Parts: sequence; structure tokens; C-alpha cells
Amino acid sequence: MKAVILAGGLGTRLSEETSVRPKPMVEIGGKPILWHIMKMYSHHGINDFIICCGYKGYFIKEYFANYFLHMSDITFDMQKNEMHVHQRRAEPWKVTLVDTGDNSMTGGRLGRVADYVRNEEAFCLTYGDGVSDIDITATIDFHKSHGKAATLTATYPAARFGALEIDNKHVKSFQEKPKGDGAMINGGFFVLSPQVLQYIKSDATIWEQEPLMQLAQSGELMAYEHQGFWQPMDTLRDKHLLEELWATGNAPWKKWD
Repeated sequence: MKAVILAGGLGTRLSEETSVRPKPMVEIGGKPILWHIMKMYSHHGINDFIICCGYKGYFIKEYFANYFLHMSDITFDMQKNEMHVHQRRAEPWKVTLVDTGDNSMTGGRLGRVADYVRNEEAFCLTYGDGVSDIDITATIDFHKSHGKAATLTATYPAARFGALEIDNKHVKSFQEKPKGDGAMINGGFFVLSPQVLQYIKSDATIWEQEPLMQLAQSGELMAYEHQGFWQPMDTLRDKHLLEELWATGNAPWKKWD
């Protein structure tokens, strides 16, 4: 199965970091949060990634082009003009980097990579700025079991995100950032069938608005309820929280060895 990662936004609420690099390349524990997300998926056997680049996307391309340099110990012999790589580390990943435009919205970015996923039985979709201890395998199994077009992950963070009305695991309505507290929200880990691509009309399509709302109204949007850890990196405060969790050696999202 393939995983599409939206990694092209401006990240304006984290401008202290994103003025010089895209948000998915902001580091937690010395490695980009994008790497953490990919390790989460890889732990569940998903190693084929399509990364939707946009703002400062060349940083992401450079990172993967020189991945072994970033991840290995290296000796440079200046006199002999030689480079020796020690303990070369490799991941079982296939990474496709697609320039989806600086100004495309989330749905538009998915539309730009449609050709890479339209022939799949299903594929995963997530954002390039959030981590969780979610059981990705369970979300895929759930998606296959209900036969609907889309599965989103519902969780319980702070109430500044969109709220879901769920009845017997059917998403009855989707509201982007409503007022009030206590409702489950869109946690950003999706499993989708290619038929959802028909809801994307242009680069200006916002995935969290018309497509999800129309899927909910047509009974094609289901919710996998996640009760565990979930944390986006929207602000510098969020970044510091994730850094502290990683530094303790007990980061909830680190399920890999």
C-alpha cells in the first residue's frame, strides 16, 4: 500500500522555523518530523511514499537525495579528496517526490498525485506535521471491512480543530473548526479508495471542506476512533512538547526499534 504525505504548506503558525525550511523538515530529536511520520508507516509495513512538495520543496528533495549522508558517519580525506561512509544506514523505502505547487490547497495537492494512486485498491493519506501512536494496520483493516470510500481517524485533542458527528461509526457531518469543546476531530490519518479523487476539482480544493463534507453527506465517510496519543506540530510550543517527549526516550509514537 502507498502513503501520500502532504508536505507543501507554508506552516505560517510555525514561522520561527519555517521561514528557512518547510515544516515537514523541522526536526524533532535531530530528524525531520517527516522522517518520524515515515517511520510510523514503515513500522506497519508501508514503505512506498508519495510526498506532495510545495513551499521550499527542494529541501525535501535534497534530504532524500543525500539520505545516507544525513544518516551515516562519514570521513572526508581532504588530502586525497576521498569520502568514506561508515555504517551506511538504509530504509526499505521508495520515495516519490512530486512538486504540487506552492499555492495548492490540500485537496489540490492530492489531485496533483492522482495518477500515482488511482489504480490502487486503497491508499493512506496524512499530513506532514503530526505524529501519533495510532495503529495504522487497524485503520487499513477497518477501511477494508466497511467497503466505503473513505476512512478518517477521529480523536480527542484541543477543540481548535474540526468536529465530527459520528453515529455507529458513520460520519454524519463534518464541520471545520466549529465552536465548542468535547467533540472528536479529524486526526489526519486517512485510508482512502481512489473514488475519492472525483471530489477534487482544482488546485484550490481544500480536502477538509467540500470533499470530506460531500463524502459524509453521501454516507461514504467512516471514522476509526483513536483513543491514544495524537499531536500535531502547529506551533513552536507544539514542537517543544514533541522535543521533550523524544528526549525522555518515551515518545509515544516511536513504535519502531
